[in-house]
Amino acid sequence: MGYGNVPVGVGVVVIHEGCLLLGLRKGSHGAKTWALPGGWLEFGEEFSECARRELKEETGITTLENNFVLPFVSNNYGDEMNGKHSVTVFVQVDVGTIRPQAELCEPEKCYQWLFHDLKLPLPEPLFPPLRDLSHSFWWQEQMARVT
Repeated sequence: MGYGNVPVGVGVVVIHEGCLLLGLRKGSHGAKTWALPGGWLEFGEEFSECARRELKEETGITTLENNFVLPFVSNNYGDEMNGKHSVTVFVQVDVGTIRPQAELCEPEKCYQWLFHDLKLPLPEPLFPPLRDLSHSFWWQEQMARVT
């Protein structure tokens, strides 16, 4: 087994009034899968800082300071990751009381953004880190609150 650096991604969980912000990915890494906003953690950056930065860069949405790291991490590797290996940490952010309008700020990386009603099953296919999160105990607790 070789040694090397494994990049850390941050998935941004935006839940507003029972709806989850999802984007349809474009590009070679996870193309045509539904995913959370997010991206790579930069050197010296806190998880919550990365979440705020990525959300703003991808959707134009700004957050309040009430953000917290979720108690779940996805270890992503294998064929479905196109030979890549990364770890995803998830951060839930607070966008306030009015649902924000998600803009398509990086059209080369995403086809669209939408707020998906969590009373309905998540759309398929899911980006592997989001799929892993959706199978977690944390997710099951959240869905019990929504339904």
